[in-house]
Amino acid sequence: MPQSIKMHPLEPLSFQAFFGLYFLSLVAYLFYAFTKRESAGKAATALLVLGLLANTVNLVARGIEAGRVPFANLYESLLIFIWGIALCLLWCTLRWRIHLAGALVMPLVFAMACFALTVDSEIEPLMPALRSNWITYHVATAIVAYGAFAYSFALAVIYLIREHMEKDGSSSPLLERLPGLEKLDRLIYKVIAFGFPFLVLLIITGAIWAERAWGRYWSWDPKETWSLITMFIYAGFLHARFFLKWRGRTTALFAIIGFASVVFCYLGVNLLLPGLHSYGRR
Repeated sequence: MPQSIKMHPLEPLSFQAFFGLYFLSLVAYLFYAFTKRESAGKAATALLVLGLLANTVNLVARGIEAGRVPFANLYESLLIFIWGIALCLLWCTLRWRIHLAGALVMPLVFAMACFALTVDSEIEPLMPALRSNWITYHVATAIVAYGAFAYSFALAVIYLIREHMEKDGSSSPLLERLPGLEKLDRLIYKVIAFGFPFLVLLIITGAIWAERAWGRYWSWDPKETWSLITMFIYAGFLHARFFLKWRGRTTALFAIIGFASVVFCYLGVNLLLPGLHSYGRR
């Protein structure tokens, strides 16, 4: 059993800070969703920025104490993906000002932070399979891809909400604050088109890493299989968009199905199916 490493003093403090700030950001985004007050949306974004800063301090402190990039186990991967999804949300919010997306993405971020509380947080030396630069590239591409797909999921839900309100002839003030269906449809496509190459790179870097670690590029491990399924879903989305001219509700449903596959690939496979990625359960 590898000897655990003592935590950096800043790590528990920064975890508590970003946990609380993300929770407050979630509350502010939900308040915005129900009251439509722009001040609530701006406050939520400001809290998200502070939460990201605390999240960054947490990762840096853990990396300094561990003497490596923190991605050795499930706890550390949760910290990294919380950071990545929150960063993607912030960037997209500043770019497109769709504050309602935060009310859909932040519950995921906060749920992952809550889950991290239940996972073993001890710092341990890297297992031999993880001692490769390729795992760094693998994780970096995953952060971008998963963050983009999480945001596309939020846009898809907003699309379905707006479509439902329009069909019902709703006169809610919320309708005036939501982007139009055409804009949402276009943004869903743009975000997925941006994230898809990183998903492909995620699989490629994972295959190269697997060859370095286990001597083979592909072994049909459950994680590998589900990552391929996820890639096919998003590839199918882009193919149908370009060649079959699929738009609207179908686009939104594809984005939701794709993200469900991402979540299962990331957490479901690790927790439910045995395989080479079982170290992620720790």
